[in-house]
Amino acid sequence: MATQLKRNSDCSEAEWTARQELAACYRIFDMMGWSESIYNHITVRVPGEEAFLINPYGLLWSEVTASNLVKIDSEGNKLCSSPYPVNKAGFTQHACFHKNIDWAHAIVHTHTPDTMAVCSSEEGLTPTNFYACFFEGSVGYHDFEGITVRAEEGVRLLENLGDNRVLMLRNHGPVVLGATLYEMFLNYYMLQRACEIQVKTCALGKPIRVPAEVVAVHQRDRDQVALKDFGKADFEAWTRKLDTIDRSWRE
Repeated sequence: MATQLKRNSDCSEAEWTARQELAACYRIFDMMGWSESIYNHITVRVPGEEAFLINPYGLLWSEVTASNLVKIDSEGNKLCSSPYPVNKAGFTQHACFHKNIDWAHAIVHTHTPDTMAVCSSEEGLTPTNFYACFFEGSVGYHDFEGITVRAEEGVRLLENLGDNRVLMLRNHGPVVLGATLYEMFLNYYMLQRACEIQVKTCALGKPIRVPAEVVAVHQRDRDQVALKDFGKADFEAWTRKLDTIDRSWRE
């Protein structure tokens, strides 16, 4: 994805690229109907720094731009000049993962109706459709403890995530982590699809469960259709679509 020159002399080229890609991600999620007013979060670690970028609390995701993203450290201290506060619920959860998981470069948490519905069901995500089968055996679950504003809950969040890259917060919503923004984006896209289809299938009747041996083959053969830099081509395609609608996210 082509990027603009940095607008702030205090911002490195690497940070500006991260800012633009994260701003694009917010806008794409909003375009897809995955945003939740001024709430929920997508965060990205600033390359080479113990800091991450988060959305300004008070702005819609459709208003997020590269320059108005807020840079904070793992203690929630703002590291840039910004008139906007940071949502404590978002900071507490995302800071826990960024601080304790080396590979967690990009993280998203949403409240879309279908993902929340699956998080609120007893079985959670089940291998009953094409997309859900990709996640079988690689999803963690965390029991609801209320709004995530207490740092001590972080211990249990990390334990429940385990080695997975998806954590379903029961009665709440999903958290998807990625080693790259592109990976996080595509995994979230597939998770969202999986939940949408599961909700619709359950409304029709009893879903057909895919046998474990077929799930294994499905997951094994995924690499045969995956492009290099998992998720990058998808993200760039949606960014091109975004640019036909509004390019203000680049500023």
